[in-house]
Amino acid sequence: MKVAGLGFRSNASVASLREALDAAGGPNGLAAVATVSDKAGAVALQALAQELGLPIRSIPAEMLAEIQTATQSDLVKARVGTGSVAEAAAVAAAGRGARLIAVRAVSRDRAATAAIAEGDGE
Repeated sequence: MKVAGLGFRSNASVASLREALDAAGGPNGLAAVATVSDKAGAVALQALAQELGLPIRSIPAEMLAEIQTATQSDLVKARVGTGSVAEAAAVAAAGRGARLIAVRAVSRDRAATAAIAEGDGE
């Protein structure tokens, strides 16, 4: 199962999220999008998920903090406990044996990031 993890600022637009996702490889073949629990209800994320016809997987910050990420943001590490919300959420939501197939990509306005992982879905 392929999952896109998304990290974003509170002011991120649907266009920012879409641009980051496209930069990470696009939505083709995705089974879900995922993010940290406290942002799962964000209007822009809800709109993107609806546009793509995908469910949103909400991942607790504590779970994200346990996942090693390929890229590191000191700001995100201080706030959430992981180096990349996008990468950690993608891996967590993709299930056992998950591996990143696209590391964090950033929207031009720097308001959103996306990464894609593939795993067994459990």
